[in-house]
Amino acid sequence: MDTNKIKQWFKNDYVRYGLILLAGLLLGWLIFSGGSEGTPGEDHSGHTHEMHTDENGVKYWTCSMHPQIKMDKAGKCPICGMDLIPVKASGTGSDAIDPDAIQMSEEAAALANVQTFKVTRGNPVKEIRLYGVIQADERLSESQASHVSGRIEKLSVNFTGESIHRGQTIAMIYSPDLLNAQQELLEAVKMQSVQPALLQAAREKLHLWKLTDGQIASIEQSGSVSPLVEIKANTGGIVVGKRVSQGDYVNQGSVLFDIANLSQVWAVFDAYEPDLPFLKVGDRLEYTLQALPGKVFSGRISFINPILDPATRTAKVRVETANSGLELKPEMYANAIVKTSLRQYNNEIVIPKSAVLWTGKRSIIYVKQPHTETPAFLFRQIELGPSLGDSYVVLSGIEEGDEIVTNGVFTIDASAQLEGHRSMMNDQSARPATGHEGHDMSSMGNEKKPDASSKTEHAMIKVQGSCEMCKDRIENTAKGIAGVASANWDMRSKQLHLNIDPSRTNMDIVSKALAGAGHDTDKYRANDETYNALPACCKYRK
Repeated sequence: MDTNKIKQWFKNDYVRYGLILLAGLLLGWLIFSGGSEGTPGEDHSGHTHEMHTDENGVKYWTCSMHPQIKMDKAGKCPICGMDLIPVKASGTGSDAIDPDAIQMSEEAAALANVQTFKVTRGNPVKEIRLYGVIQADERLSESQASHVSGRIEKLSVNFTGESIHRGQTIAMIYSPDLLNAQQELLEAVKMQSVQPALLQAAREKLHLWKLTDGQIASIEQSGSVSPLVEIKANTGGIVVGKRVSQGDYVNQGSVLFDIANLSQVWAVFDAYEPDLPFLKVGDRLEYTLQALPGKVFSGRISFINPILDPATRTAKVRVETANSGLELKPEMYANAIVKTSLRQYNNEIVIPKSAVLWTGKRSIIYVKQPHTETPAFLFRQIELGPSLGDSYVVLSGIEEGDEIVTNGVFTIDASAQLEGHRSMMNDQSARPATGHEGHDMSSMGNEKKPDASSKTEHAMIKVQGSCEMCKDRIENTAKGIAGVASANWDMRSKQLHLNIDPSRTNMDIVSKALAGAGHDTDKYRANDETYNALPACCKYRK
């Protein structure tokens, strides 16, 4: 071929671009086909339908966010791009591991600080904490009243908190009525030989005005009257209320002072409604005071108010305590502990409170499967009895001798969620997909797992929010859609986990409803008017 023609041919732009394209295709084939194995036409995406355990005991690699992805080697998740994590083969014991069990390696269990406890039966003792204050004994409190009408000329007690004793003069009162009564007494003395009954009536009148026999005898002997009368204390104690001042005019029966005897006081505690069935009159109670650290006071419950406070939903529980040294003063704060035996629950199983995952409707624990080399834990739903403070009485769902998880329960439940088993969030077991599904990036955040026991499917969608109020609004909106069996929104990851019936609803309907409630989703954005109407704590847009 003529050299000049060849040169002209290469100067043609279309020819040059075509050659560059062919070179690029050849180079790409060399790079991407070099690491592949097998025969042409096979899918070499990294998935294997039969996965064998390698020398490190790894069965397959999966994504922590998308457990349906299973690879035969390390890499990235094709959906979210996260690093894949290894799933190791479990050891074998004398019995086969239950297919519904959550398996963990010894190292993983140690890192999660998983601790177990063998349950036994016993006689539960409930510990109830009560909070209250010291109050004066109402039965020992009295009011000091004026027995005559008149004007207060002198007060011997001038301030609240002053101590007085019985018979002490506490006030001097000018009383015209008393002056007339004294004059009647002197006239009756003069007529004693003729009308002795008149003298007795005059004395009785002065007695009713609380004059003592000594005061009356002094008037009779002196033959003189005084417009002033001394008011004597009719009880001893502490003045807790001063009602008058010097110079005030008072009527017969007017209260001058409120006096409390603090030789015995009440410790009055607030008992919440759920604790009332476990308290009864006569129970021994120990309490301490913030003002007297290190001292423990005790007594027996003498009264339980039968009427609850509608605002606090509490009833008053009273304990009487001797206070000869006046250490206990009204309005001191007190903390009490009552230990009561639950006789109706004798010989029942008691488990630590840390072992229980409570969803509001269900109480969940994990039981360790016996006779396995690799730790394996089984989901168990139980029925709880009364709370004992740091523990619960269990009515059903567990047997004596079962070994339950008391620490690291959340970690095991998280593993159950990733593997599609029954968990705190999913009441029904879900069978994870194992093929090549999930590679379509349009399904990101909306992965579905067919439910093994019902027509519902698990799905996830990202929903924006910022607080507990948002959580309630999002979950209630989703649950209000026909076909949504359950909804749980994770505040940290913003992922809404759903169990839906695909024959009745779909994720597009759910997404529109959430946007209508003011929360942005992956598919729809809430309109500004609805968003601006949300409370301040719910605002999530920056």
